[in-house]
Amino acid sequence: MSGSTGEIARAKVNLALHITGRRDDGYHLLDSLVVFPAIGDRLYAETAETPSLTITGPFSVGLAPNSDNLVLKAIRSLAAACSQPEPRLALTLEKNLPVASGIGGGSADAAAALRLAREISGLSLPRPELEKLALQLGADVPVCLDQTAVRMKGIGESLSPLPELPDFGIVLVNPSIAVSTPAIFKGLESRDNAGLPDLLEGFETLTSLISYLEETRNDMQSTAERLCPVISKVIAALSGEPETLLSRMSGSGATCFALCRSGEEEILAARIQKSHPAWWVASSNSVT
Repeated sequence: MSGSTGEIARAKVNLALHITGRRDDGYHLLDSLVVFPAIGDRLYAETAETPSLTITGPFSVGLAPNSDNLVLKAIRSLAAACSQPEPRLALTLEKNLPVASGIGGGSADAAAALRLAREISGLSLPRPELEKLALQLGADVPVCLDQTAVRMKGIGESLSPLPELPDFGIVLVNPSIAVSTPAIFKGLESRDNAGLPDLLEGFETLTSLISYLEETRNDMQSTAERLCPVISKVIAALSGEPETLLSRMSGSGATCFALCRSGEEEILAARIQKSHPAWWVASSNSVT
């Protein structure tokens, strides 16, 4: 958009997600490997007379630019924490990611808003305070601040960088069905599972990364498949393709992913889209 500053709000993909407990306040504890492909929403901002938010894009239907929107809430919260008035920004959110799809779209949008407010309006907090504010906005917001591969533990507040990952392609597929995260958590059969296996010092090859991930799981997947059987069809469709090295559900679903060799993701995505034209399909070989 001409004259505006923009940020990509990358999809948050859980390559592995182990549920390791539940706190007394109801929050679940997890141990997860998270990456961010170059697939996402876009948030644009420019200075204006009055603050505003416009939502566009293929998944804008049903999203109201009201005070409950996480983008606006993030900017207001940051301004309050900095003891400053709300900046007068005209915001445009281009919603490219499916809503309630297990890839952190709303959280990524909130994190993008925090980055834009800092860049345009100079609203800045020390890192520990920024992460605390992000966590208050949502458990997935802190991990979306930097959009880099991390191991995420606790309720989402404990983040540690991953060893350098090899190049790979990724394909995201959503069957155009929203899944309720609270319903998935409520239906979990086990909440006290083992954490991730010890991480390697490095993943020098894609084969070593896939081998590690094969020893992991998504503890929400079986419940999600039971409540939303089409997820099983998505995973079966991805698993049946020759390019797919690993397929799994991300987060609480219904978005699933396939990992493949870098350069093969577009071929895989095109074949899935052709055979299932009603599904949302996206691909990237740029993953951070």
